[in-house]
Amino acid sequence: MRALRSVLVFLIMATTVVPLASILVVSSFLMPYRVTYFWIGRPWLQLAIFAVKWAGGVRTRVTGYENLTQAADAGHRVIICSKHQSTLETFFFPSVMNHPVAYVYKKELNLVPFFGWAIGRLHMVPIDRSAKGDAWRRVASIGARLMDEGKWIIMFPEATRSARGQQRLYKSGAARLALETNAVIVPIAAATGRCWPAKSWTFVPGRADFSIGPAIVPHSGEDPIALMSRVEKWIEDEMRVIDADAYID
Repeated sequence: MRALRSVLVFLIMATTVVPLASILVVSSFLMPYRVTYFWIGRPWLQLAIFAVKWAGGVRTRVTGYENLTQAADAGHRVIICSKHQSTLETFFFPSVMNHPVAYVYKKELNLVPFFGWAIGRLHMVPIDRSAKGDAWRRVASIGARLMDEGKWIIMFPEATRSARGQQRLYKSGAARLALETNAVIVPIAAATGRCWPAKSWTFVPGRADFSIGPAIVPHSGEDPIALMSRVEKWIEDEMRVIDADAYID
């Protein structure tokens, strides 16, 4: 039954992404960005999350969303740093956030037919990880411009997905960007690995919890490593609260 549920989810995604991504790409040349994002891009992600819930049996729960809105209402530039355990959070965040978001992502995704082409038209931050210094300069320049346009930047400080109950090295790129652009960092603990494990095509029925923390404001003269350590501590401490079973050992 679990395999059948998973096949049904991906079938729904596959059959809808081609027409909607095609419409998005064409409309992105003809209509304002917010129309393309909120009328085409976001609804497809909401459809995908609905499929995950209805066919995959995965429920979601979000706590602390007011921390995001409070940071935005205070006039802060916002960088979101999230735990990264599966593809679920990458689909989920834009589907529930009533604010335009832009991911920092590897540019190779732009080559994926339809889905990648659509991402490329949504004004995000594609980077070439092999470029190192050039990649950072691209993140800094594009990220600052997008935040000036009112977008929230989403970054995964572990860079790649970690297995449930595990922790990878937290890189300081988001902290560097926050310090250079006078932005705050909003941390998110995301317990998604129990329902959509990393590198898996199978869904496990259950609940994926998301906990959004208070904005972390950089201190005057703080270095990126110290700032990211504060972000890491909040996320990892909260992961042990919302997914305690994964950290028993």
